[in-house]
Amino acid sequence: MAEYVKIKLNGNEIELPVIEGTENEKAIDISKLRAETGYITLDDGFGNTGSCKSKITFLDGEKGILRYRGYPIDQLAEKSSFLEVSYLLNHGELPSKTELEKFERTVKEPTLPVEICALLDDFPKTAHPMGVAASAIAALSCFVPRENLDITKIDKDQVLGQLMESISIISARFFRHRQGKKIIGSDPNLSYVQNLYNMMFGEIPSDEVKKALEVLLILHADHEQNCSASAVRVIGSAQSNPYACISGGLCALWGPLHGGANQAVMEMLESIQADGGDYRKALDRAKDKEDPFRLMGFGHRVYKNFDPRAKIIKKATDTVLEQLGVEDPLLDVAKGLEKVALEDPYFVDRKLYPNVDFYSGIIYRALGIPTDMFTVMFAIGRMPGWYAQWRELVDFKGSRIARPRQVYVGENERDYILMENR
Repeated sequence: MAEYVKIKLNGNEIELPVIEGTENEKAIDISKLRAETGYITLDDGFGNTGSCKSKITFLDGEKGILRYRGYPIDQLAEKSSFLEVSYLLNHGELPSKTELEKFERTVKEPTLPVEICALLDDFPKTAHPMGVAASAIAALSCFVPRENLDITKIDKDQVLGQLMESISIISARFFRHRQGKKIIGSDPNLSYVQNLYNMMFGEIPSDEVKKALEVLLILHADHEQNCSASAVRVIGSAQSNPYACISGGLCALWGPLHGGANQAVMEMLESIQADGGDYRKALDRAKDKEDPFRLMGFGHRVYKNFDPRAKIIKKATDTVLEQLGVEDPLLDVAKGLEKVALEDPYFVDRKLYPNVDFYSGIIYRALGIPTDMFTVMFAIGRMPGWYAQWRELVDFKGSRIARPRQVYVGENERDYILMENR
């Protein structure tokens, strides 16, 4: 029997259907609320609002569960590759060997237009890599066949391959450009992760570093209806081309409360180091409600217990630091902060554990990647997830353009006042 919620408004009673997902998530369908009652709901930040039905990612913040297309994130991180996960997100099933090989060729085939390369070389070296990436991806739409801008004619896999390859080339090229180093081209004989690392550093990564980067990209590949995924869907709902949608996703990810969080972690650690490196003092400041200091990289808005990605990446972090033998006072501060916070009752009781942003920043720092590049590394991993979200949206026959309502709280109607009377 169908389940309904009854609401009484001004003496009238209406029934709103309850929608249940495959993981027993329940939602009240309010799509006809305004038409039948004249009322809307108000939900600042959309924390209680479901914007779509999706088959891509399941997240349970209370239990610390994250699954892509039903597959637990720990299994994918341990056994899969980033390109295999990218295929899974976009096609719904793990690929066969033949399907994966074809997909790998699709990703490796594209080259960056010379005009985009010239654009990257013209950006000031002080530019933020996220601004560069968002601009270059948007500009890429000017150099593709017109049919790749028409979502009714687009070859979705071909465009996905181009976007995935382009974001890695754009990021690596600007990384070397700002250092004044010779640009290293893409090598189709290398794996996706090896090629990215080689374009950045001019060498093939060790197996341990390759695995750590592979895991990082997989963990960042998708995360349900977060700010940037929602931005991609909202832009896509206007039937905008995928390059515009992805550029919008990049801009949303840039924010310090979203993808910029791992950059914020390093900046926090730098401030602690500048204050003498006393991480215990920093923890005391974080407990003080009167102190504006915030402990970045601990806790998560969605995960109320622990971030399942953090457990996975902590292991990779320890392996990379041991393998590289990096001596960095900032990383010593990070390790000390982690150890003390995990033992402090204040943080333990509130389940404020280190999250994925805390550990990813440590790995990137150890590899020699500058702090302001952290978010663009996040974006490389998130690209297939954004695209899967866009793809699901445009393939859904009942999709409507996003158009939230508001509750107006401004001035009532008033007459215009001439300048001489003001």
